[in-house]
Amino acid sequence: MTTSDNLSGASRVQMTRLPLRTLGALSLASLSLAACSKDTLDITNPNTPSVAGASADPQALQLLATGLLRQNRNSRGGLISETARFGREAYVYSPQEGRNTSAYLIGLSGQNKLDNAGFAVGSWGGPYGNLRDVFNFKNTVTASTLSAEQKKAALGFAKTIEGIELLTVISTRDTIGAVTQINQDATMLAPFVSRDSVYKYILNTLDEANADLGAGGAAFPFALNAGFTGFNTPTTFRQFNRAMAARAAAYYATSGGGTTAWQRAVTALSGSFINDAATTAAQLNVGVYHPYAAAPDASNPLATATNTDLYAHMSIDTDAPLKADGTKDNRFLAKIGARATRNAPQSLGVPSSLGFQIYPAISTSIPIIRNEELILLRAEALVATGNKAGALTLLNSIRTNAGGLAPSTLTAASPDAEFVTEILLQKRYSLLLEGHRWIDMRRYGRLADLPRDLTTGVNAHFVAKVQPLPQAECLQRAGKTGALAGPGC
Repeated sequence: MTTSDNLSGASRVQMTRLPLRTLGALSLASLSLAACSKDTLDITNPNTPSVAGASADPQALQLLATGLLRQNRNSRGGLISETARFGREAYVYSPQEGRNTSAYLIGLSGQNKLDNAGFAVGSWGGPYGNLRDVFNFKNTVTASTLSAEQKKAALGFAKTIEGIELLTVISTRDTIGAVTQINQDATMLAPFVSRDSVYKYILNTLDEANADLGAGGAAFPFALNAGFTGFNTPTTFRQFNRAMAARAAAYYATSGGGTTAWQRAVTALSGSFINDAATTAAQLNVGVYHPYAAAPDASNPLATATNTDLYAHMSIDTDAPLKADGTKDNRFLAKIGARATRNAPQSLGVPSSLGFQIYPAISTSIPIIRNEELILLRAEALVATGNKAGALTLLNSIRTNAGGLAPSTLTAASPDAEFVTEILLQKRYSLLLEGHRWIDMRRYGRLADLPRDLTTGVNAHFVAKVQPLPQAECLQRAGKTGALAGPGC
């Protein structure tokens, strides 16, 4: 018996979701029971709007829209925690659970291979669960009595969420590829497509969303949460859409898309909320966030106040750039703090005495994308398209305004590889614990530069290139051939 949480949208048993309360509020037992039956559950719940009801009930549509945002939020903490361990930003040193270290850094039985039935297979079921709900949301909107403008606004919103979820999947699975097709019959398997096809689908979907939002009028037919303040109308939400398209295009550019994708990133950035003249922390932090709060809402899973097992990799200290006065980069000083020294159980790692100060409280928001990232994405794109002088201006702006550092010693004549090194350094400290380091190092072929804390013996560490498909996905596809098989299973 498998749980539906570990299946792609093509493999999940279709089931009614609770948009007001995300999967975190459901018991694993109920999920398992739902997944073991091919019968569609039909339970009347006055607190849960039906898809049909949402066609005519604005409150029901509001709950469905809220559900898409909350389910996207549900995956954010896990994505950051997983990629932070792969990218040597963080450890999760649980005193009684060594697999929070070994599963990510050592692999299956010391084989330097991730266990697809183990701890390190996240960022799959959550995104695909939300993609199923995006599919239902779009069908609901299309069949509704909303005005033409309202339909465009709602569809632009949903397609943006679709692109974001698929970007999470492909950025963690990379060469494995992914499923982009969601079938009406949720028990019908859909094929895997290549990484190239997934990126093209994401970018085209985000472009479609941008066009829909442009025809979406002055307001959405539902409200967005406080994390979208400043980006909560179709017009301003387009800027968020373009920001996500720029990230996706940059990822694709370094994954086979080349110059065309880089130019697409440049164009998307011009339509985003980028402010490359930003000089203050407030200006660099402008962006879209996932909000958190105390129960009954969800709390920030990375909060320093409650997540006492999350430790920083000591290399963040040793590699921190120094300011002119010899003190460390302002980003390091603001984001890293001392903690009681801890090691993983059975000494499966190495001791750390550093923790994070990025998310101090359970109510601290986690960014989806910020202006600081957009500036660094533009620097990447400018280097790739031959404007290293422009890229250097942006990098020096981040160095001085975010890090308190002196300008870089690079010049416009410096090799591209040295610019990439500088970009990766600035992204490392500007975007610390936001889910980027491992993905960025892989995009530029530099995973070998990440530290391996234990280098000999059965517990020697390795750096994973991709997250595997969950075992449940593989079992659903067992015996299938061609594109219906599970790559890497």
